[in-house]
Parts: sequence; structure tokens; C-alpha cells
Amino acid sequence: MQYGICPINSIAVRAEAKNASEMVTQLLYGETFKILENTEKWCKIRIADDGYIGWIDRNQFELLDKAEFERQNAQTEQFQADLIEFVTNTKKELQPITLGSKLNASKLLGHHFEGRSFSGNKPKAEFINSAFLYLNAPYLWGGKTPFGIDCSGFTQAIYKINGHQIKRDASQQAKEGKALSFIEESEPGDLAFFDNENGKIIHVGIIMKDNHIIHAHGKVRIDRIDHTGILNADTGNYSHKLRVIKKIVG
Repeated sequence: MQYGICPINSIAVRAEAKNASEMVTQLLYGETFKILENTEKWCKIRIADDGYIGWIDRNQFELLDKAEFERQNAQTEQFQADLIEFVTNTKKELQPITLGSKLNASKLLGHHFEGRSFSGNKPKAEFINSAFLYLNAPYLWGGKTPFGIDCSGFTQAIYKINGHQIKRDASQQAKEGKALSFIEESEPGDLAFFDNENGKIIHVGIIMKDNHIIHAHGKVRIDRIDHTGILNADTGNYSHKLRVIKKIVG
């Protein structure tokens, strides 16, 4: 088994081993993975944090040995705290890293970081403050950064930078936590899930106070939510049908 780490701001993780394939998620700076399969130009990987599987370009990552891989994943995670910051290499060259980048391996990668960082588990009350940092980020299928993010990438990112790991896709996240019977039982930071006409979970957002929700739909935005679903503040129409609200963190 081989292991690797993302040494740049982000790496596209694709459904198939080709550049034209759908991006299903991203690796962010400092995130680690196991290599499941190799081809001449691509590697099939399993991301350490959430078990997500996909293909990445062989030219974009660095290898780790097993001991270092295990050490990295045993540490308390430390995250870059601003929308964008920089690390410098031994040549004093700047490299941008976005909010949520993992700093644990910066020295291992030969990088120096002088910006703000944070770590540890934070209470659910802090989640909304973190979510505001992504406000107006454009929707991007498979994205996980403030410069492009999808609905479940957004919820996963907010939980992760506050010290709580959840799965990558909305349908996976919907299987976690405790279901609530009414919106009135929810608290800011709980997750609301929405389905299509076939009953498939297709969307997720983060509950706010006063019957509002922050979610990625076109962009990261704030709308109202009721027992029917999300009421779009711009159109006045319902954009998503509510399926269930889950309490993941107490």
C-alpha cells in the first residue's frame, strides 16, 4: 500500500482516470490518502478523512511512508483560518492555500506558515460564524473551497473546521445523527436534508436561528426554511422539499 498527501491548494478528485471526467470532490492542502491503484498518469485513491474514492493526477501529490501517514492522521487537525493565506517554500516562493487547508504537514512539505490557524472541537454555536466565511461562494459540483463548493462539500467543510468529521455526500450525511420531528426542535448548526420526487436525498444545508438556512445553491446563500422546504428569498418560490432535519452534534 502506498500513501500520499496534497502539497498544493487543491487537487481535483475525478470519477474516472481522465481530465474530462466529472470532479466528484477535492483534496485540500495537507489532506492525506491511500493509493489503491496506479496507472501511468493517474492514481485511484481513498481519502483518509472520509473514505471517499476517486482518481487524481499522478503529478500533483507527494508520497508519504506508512509511518508518516499514520502520524499525520493521529494528530489534532490544525486549519488555516482565513479566506486565503500563503505558505512559503525554501526558495521563498509564495503558494496560496484556502480556508480549511490542513497545516499539520506544512513543515514536512518544506513550507513555512505565518497566518492564523485554529484547531480542536468547537461547540455547535460556532458553526454559523464559520459558515459566514463561505457566504456567496459560487456553487461548484465537487468543490470544497470558498472559491467553489457544492452543498455537501459546504456542510462537510463547516463541520470539519470545527472539529467534527462527517461524510462527503448529502445522502451519506443524512444517515448520520438523530432525526428531529419538527423544525422547532432544531438548533443553529443542525443539518436539513431535502429530496426529489423519487425520495432521493439531493441537497443539504445548515439550520440557522429564526427559521433560516445557509446552503450552497447557485452560491452559498441564506434563505428561509419551513416544514415544506426552502423558500428562495429572490424568487419567492420553494427551491427544495424538506425531508428530514438531523442533529449530528449535540
